[in-house]
Amino acid sequence: MGLASGLCWQVVLASTPIVDPDAFLKQTAQLQLTDHPRFLERLAQLNQQASRLTPNQWWHLQQLNAWQAMYEGDYAKSEALFQDIIQHSGDPALVDHASALLLGQLGLTRRYPEAFELANRLTARLPKVTDAKNRSLLLVYLSSTLGLAGQTDLAVHYARMAMAAAPAGEKQDSCSSAAFLVSALYNGHRLKPDTPELQQAFDACPAASEPVYNMVLMSTLADLYANGGQPRKALALLDRIEPSLDTNGYVPAKLSALVSRAQALAALGDDDAAKRAALAVVARNKSGDIDAWLKDAYEVLYRIEKKQGHAATALDYHEKFAALDKAYLDDIHARALAYEAVQQHVLAQKLDTERLSEQNAALRARQKLDAKTAEANRLYLVLLLMALGLAALLMLRLKHSQLRFKRLSHLDGLTAIYNRQHFMGEAGRMLHQLEKRKGAACVAIIDLDHFKSINDTYGHAMGDEVLCRVVGACKEHLRAVDLFGRLGGEEFGILLVDCSRGQGTAIAERIRSTIEATAVELDGVVVAVSTSIGLAFTDVAGHDLRRLCTEADAALYGAKRGGRNRVMAGVEGLSVA
Repeated sequence: MGLASGLCWQVVLASTPIVDPDAFLKQTAQLQLTDHPRFLERLAQLNQQASRLTPNQWWHLQQLNAWQAMYEGDYAKSEALFQDIIQHSGDPALVDHASALLLGQLGLTRRYPEAFELANRLTARLPKVTDAKNRSLLLVYLSSTLGLAGQTDLAVHYARMAMAAAPAGEKQDSCSSAAFLVSALYNGHRLKPDTPELQQAFDACPAASEPVYNMVLMSTLADLYANGGQPRKALALLDRIEPSLDTNGYVPAKLSALVSRAQALAALGDDDAAKRAALAVVARNKSGDIDAWLKDAYEVLYRIEKKQGHAATALDYHEKFAALDKAYLDDIHARALAYEAVQQHVLAQKLDTERLSEQNAALRARQKLDAKTAEANRLYLVLLLMALGLAALLMLRLKHSQLRFKRLSHLDGLTAIYNRQHFMGEAGRMLHQLEKRKGAACVAIIDLDHFKSINDTYGHAMGDEVLCRVVGACKEHLRAVDLFGRLGGEEFGILLVDCSRGQGTAIAERIRSTIEATAVELDGVVVAVSTSIGLAFTDVAGHDLRRLCTEADAALYGAKRGGRNRVMAGVEGLSVA
């Protein structure tokens, strides 16, 4: 009976003509983030009566359809609709609105060159945008796009411009610009729970009138609590917003909340609940995703399995985490490279325009001053050579930037030693060479003891300082031919070249004792550090890097189970792949 009544009501909605389509469209747009279920009902009614709309009203309806497709994550559909509006609607206000939303989507789908090129065009277009709402929307998405490029200062600047440009009395625009300012600060690692801009955004986005933005802000605050050593606050906040997350169905906020819940529960020792939350994140992601939520979820799963002594499962999760961590860092580098390439392209176009202007000026001068033809030609040649020289200089600069980014892509951003991918590649090549000449080697896997408690107790700044000091302590005992890399988190790998079993064990013991004797001090707080080290030798495991790493990892787990702060090699009873 209930289903029949619902169907009858839908038929009534579909058959009842909309008296004032313009007013209905405007009211529907205002419900996008304030009452999304009702927005969907009205959008369905509009689509059912689309044939009764004027061309301009129909284009406004397409704008709403495109926004909803983007909201649901159907980016192919939303992009096709945005492009159709931009190319065929003929309405400047609709074109500006669709262009701003398309800019945000291009960044979200990691199409960085297209996003940065569109951002440059929209920046040039900005002075001509007279509609206050569209101007504010363009500014917030320019802020979001520049934040992707790592241009935090510009991202914050555009977000503040959006706040100033928000139409008086338009609470939704004030809320969105304040929320984007928080996003710019968060992505630039400048946001803390007590940052004034965060409270300003909460004031502008109350849950009663702006549930989606309020939910996103709450998720951000929960993340700050979860990663700032306040897991109970994070859980309390997540419990408050869970009904809103389910009601509004905004996937990014839901994933962020699940990751924060998993991290907070793990910090409190509730491993089963933390594992369920992390697995929910994994289940929601598609194969090939490289977002930070999935990376963090795998890290939680790895630490739980490792803590529970499930070596094989922990290793599998760690490999997935490390791969995503590398892919995420590569994505950051890709954004920076794309931004730099687009900026260089814009500069080259500007130079071409200037050069053409100079050529035209020379031609006009030559037409007016026939008597000075030779002199004009000489001047033109000089200008042309200068332009070519400048172009060559720019190409050299671009090549230098590319080489610099290539070098940086081989190094870990915090410790300046090899990252996981480069270490594994170099170690594999070195072992192959050693195998040819029957040379010996030792692989050491180093893991800091109780590092998570250091982060949770003293904060990530202290954790970063500990990692850097440990790297310095290890370098004291390594030779120029040895390879040293960060495998992820607090785990490091070393390949000792032409090293016997006795030498490898002695070097590892010296590293362990040096780290144990190292006291890390930051802001008056002193932290003691210890490490567990697992060793594998080519005379037992051969020269295959994967087998050496597996045996060293097994030895490391043995050292952990044996009480930590020790070196162990060839642990019996642990499986070796």
